[in-house]
Amino acid sequence: MNIPYGPILVVEDVPNILELLEVTLRFKGYPVITARNGQEALEHVAREHPALVITDILMPKLDGYALVQKLRTSPKTSQIPIVFLSATYVTPEDKAFAMSLGAVRFLEKPVDTEEFLLTVAEVLTLGPSTLPKPMGEREFVRGYRERLENKLRHKINQIQRTERLLETLPEEQKPAFRALLQEARAHREEIQGELDALFRLMEQYGNQKSSKGSG
Repeated sequence: MNIPYGPILVVEDVPNILELLEVTLRFKGYPVITARNGQEALEHVAREHPALVITDILMPKLDGYALVQKLRTSPKTSQIPIVFLSATYVTPEDKAFAMSLGAVRFLEKPVDTEEFLLTVAEVLTLGPSTLPKPMGEREFVRGYRERLENKLRHKINQIQRTERLLETLPEEQKPAFRALLQEARAHREEIQGELDALFRLMEQYGNQKSSKGSG
C-alpha cells in the first residue's frame, strides 16, 4: 500500500505499544516513522511531512496535547490529520479538549487492532476534513491546565487508595499492586512536570506583557 504524500508518524513513549503499532501498520504496507515523545515528533516533522500523526497524550518532554497545538498553529503542519491514542486522558472532558485542538479521531487504549486499522484507512482515504480553527494560545493554556490539574488530582487519589490497599493485602497479592503503584507514581511525576512547565510558560507570558506595557 502506497501513501504518496508521506509516512505515518506514530508518537508513543511505551516501547511495547510503539512496537505493536509500528508492526501492525507495516504489516498492512504503510510506511512508518516513530517518535518517543512530542519533541522527537517535531524533529521528524521538520525533516519529512507525514501523511498522518498518531499520538499518545501522556509522554515526557512534550505531551500529545502540546504537540498537537504546535502542529495546528503552524501553517506548514496545520492540515496534517491527527489521531489521539490514550489510556489516561479518557474522560469526556479530556476527549472534548483533544477534539477541539483539531484531532480527527480519538481512540482509547488498549488498542483494538481492527478498529485502529479501520480508523487509519478511513482518515487516509477520506481526504482532508474541515478542521476547527487552531485554538488561541490563551484558550489552549487554560484548557490544558484544567486537564493537567484534574489528572493530577486523579493520580494522587489513585496512589493513596493503592497505598491503603497494600497495607491490607496478603503478601502474595502485593507484587502486582506494587507495580501498579510504581506506574501511578511515574505518571504523577510526568503530569506534575508538565504542569510545572506550563506554569513557567504562563509566567513568561506575564513577564512579556509587563515588558511591553512598561515599554
